[in-house]
Amino acid sequence: MRVTVVLGSLVSALLLSLTGCGASDGSWDDDGANPEVLDVNMREAAEQADALLDQTLEAVHPGVRWEHGQVSDSACTGGGMDEGAEKGAVLRRRAVSTVISDERRGSFLGVVERHWKERGYRVTSVNSDKKLPAVYVETSEGFSLSLSFGYRGQAFFEAASPCADRSEVPPPGARPGVPDYTGRKPPLPDEHSDFWSDRAPVPGKG
Repeated sequence: MRVTVVLGSLVSALLLSLTGCGASDGSWDDDGANPEVLDVNMREAAEQADALLDQTLEAVHPGVRWEHGQVSDSACTGGGMDEGAEKGAVLRRRAVSTVISDERRGSFLGVVERHWKERGYRVTSVNSDKKLPAVYVETSEGFSLSLSFGYRGQAFFEAASPCADRSEVPPPGARPGVPDYTGRKPPLPDEHSDFWSDRAPVPGKG
């Protein structure tokens, strides 16, 4: 029950935050506000979300194993959209199957947050809870990304798109060695890493 509540609230929070629609030049507004959307359809938005997650996971060294998690789409209405136009937002999730110890959790978050900042993403929120920490960012194109820890210390990556034109949204493509748990609850982490599963803090790190 606890897992369902935690995961459901995270998904709802991301999707509810995506309410603006319009054109974007890919840059931040002068006041720091995020541009509303790119002019894409939902299939293209899903592909971009997958690419953002790929880039994020590739930045983690040593690498971790992961599996496709929940995917969903929702209706999207708001400023800038044509009257009567159909819009939607998509969400992609990846569950990390590598065991990340309590002692290495902060380092894992730090690696990901530094990567996002280097790419110019804006940090919108940080949860400093020791058991369920999380960091949330926005890209200049209106995508929301998050890394959060849930039940039994499992790490989850999510990418939620801005509003986009309605279209079919295919599931994530099959990849060798990557389990697909879309529509099902992924198993708890069971993959050992000599680095990320180590119980000792990273030397020289908080």
